[in-house]
This record gives sequence, structure tokens and C-alpha cells, in this order.
Amino acid sequence: MIVAGFGFRAAASPASLQNALIKASQDHRPDALATVADKLDGLQPLAETLDLPIISVSPPKLKAQQTLTQSKASDAARDTGSVAEAAALASAGPDARLVGPRHISDDRMATCAIAIGGPL
Repeated sequence: MIVAGFGFRAAASPASLQNALIKASQDHRPDALATVADKLDGLQPLAETLDLPIISVSPPKLKAQQTLTQSKASDAARDTGSVAEAAALASAGPDARLVGPRHISDDRMATCAIAIGGPL
């Protein structure tokens, strides 16, 4: 399973989320989008546009993930180095791995990371 994980500010627009996804996805088309529970409404417009489900990630699952990047803001707010990376990893299934570090939208309002689940 391929999951696009997102972290974003409350003021992030659907265009910000789309921009972060385009930068992160390269040639990987996600099967689902993921973020923390209190951000689901902000991700809904993009999910509807792409006709993809959204996976809600609980704080303990988010915290349990090892991320490639370490954001001070993300660590203070969510106790993880990257909400986008942790959400993607927590949702992609067994043996999930990141395609690469999170990507930041041009307006710096959203981040996105891609994780692929399953064995190498």
C-alpha cells in the first residue's frame, strides 16, 4: 500500500496540499491519504478530488514512528519529528518505509511524505 502522509497548518489551502503531494509523490500514486485526527477536515477536499480514502492516525501511532526529518514545531506540537512522515509510515502497513523525506509546499503551509508498506 502506498500512503501520502500530510502535516499542515490550519490555514493551508487544498492547493497547498496538492502542491506538497506533487512534490513528494514523484512516480508513486497513493492508495490513501493520512493525517492526524484533528486535521481530517482540512484534508477532505483533496481526498474528494483524488477519490482516495483518508486514514486517521492516533497520537500514539504517530509518536511510535521514526522519521527522517526533525521539525522543532512538529516535535513540540505532536511529539514527532514530522507529522507527514509519521502519518505515512503508521498508515502504510507492515514493514512500511519512506520513499524519501517530507516535501514542503511552495507556500510552506503543508508537508507531504510517501510511504510504501510491505516487504522490500
